[in-house]
Amino acid sequence: MTDKELEVPRWTELAAWATVGCTIPSCIWRVTAGFGVDVGFTGELGRLYHGPTFVTYVWILTLVSQSAALLTLGLVRPWGEWVPAWIPVLGSRRIHPLVAIVPAALGGLAVTTLSAAVALSPRSPLTDPDFPHGTAGVVMGLCYAPLLAWGPLVIAVTAAYARRRYARP
Repeated sequence: MTDKELEVPRWTELAAWATVGCTIPSCIWRVTAGFGVDVGFTGELGRLYHGPTFVTYVWILTLVSQSAALLTLGLVRPWGEWVPAWIPVLGSRRIHPLVAIVPAALGGLAVTTLSAAVALSPRSPLTDPDFPHGTAGVVMGLCYAPLLAWGPLVIAVTAAYARRRYARP
């Protein structure tokens, strides 16, 4: 490993951590709803957003989104370039850049597309009386708004990773 491989711009590291931060508010909001706290849904949505199926969905979505966000840290850490030595068979091997770049770029595009689609959906708190309104609607909006930055941040960190990994020493 050379010094060049370890150089990660400070903004990239901050952006990688920001991806984790972007997912935390919505995860907290979902888990709160999963614990049965009334988050303001009424009518059809109020009936859908409770019970064991909803709780399972909440925990799976929370674990998947947090895991995906935490994987972004691999783009700024040595374990994103080298398999950790403690891993059997593959330990201490160099990771081909595309193994990280392709899924990270696709994930960033997917999250960007999904977040934009949800934000622009015709079924929203502005148009659907079953969505939370008032204080509950503001809290939900504040918890989900950071997700709009998640995808672009992943794409920026991925581009920096690619640039760093393919840089000529």
